[in-house]
Amino acid sequence: MLVNREVPLRERSIVFIGFMGVGKTTIGKRVAKKLYRDFIDVDEEIEKEYGMPVSQIFNKLGEKAFREREKNLITDLCKHKLKIISLGGGAFLQEDIRKVCLSECIVFFLDLSWEGWKDRISLIIDSRPVLQGKSIEEIEELFYKRQEIYSVHHSKVETDNHDSEEVADYIVDSLKLAWELHEPR
Repeated sequence: MLVNREVPLRERSIVFIGFMGVGKTTIGKRVAKKLYRDFIDVDEEIEKEYGMPVSQIFNKLGEKAFREREKNLITDLCKHKLKIISLGGGAFLQEDIRKVCLSECIVFFLDLSWEGWKDRISLIIDSRPVLQGKSIEEIEELFYKRQEIYSVHHSKVETDNHDSEEVADYIVDSLKLAWELHEPR
């Protein structure tokens, strides 16, 4: 997959992907602060626009309407430089979103084991419409099915047994190293 050569590597926006509840927003905010960049959570932007949480948007307007708005917003955001963008867990399922993110931005996959993720389920289940009414077996199946989608990225970061500050530091250090290697000043 070729990356857009017109925008220097150190100016590209950074996109975080991964399963819901893995820490994309928390880690994204920390990375943004460390790199002095604006942070954008795609789900939060859509919620502000519609004046309701994602779960309500799913109920009132349907998932299709949400996914369409999500695609348009992400496509637009990827054209901006120097942003940190957190995608909703299902966004990367859309091929158009994958293509624009991979060609215009630097995509980090935040990976957490199923065992590590299960420990967080009680914290997130109520706010995730995709999990509503599903058994733990169905959620596990969804988790592993999505892992395949997330396997296309520029960098994978294991988050098991690390707090968000450690993960953010690791990401910032790896970015700075890549910038130096690819575009020495």
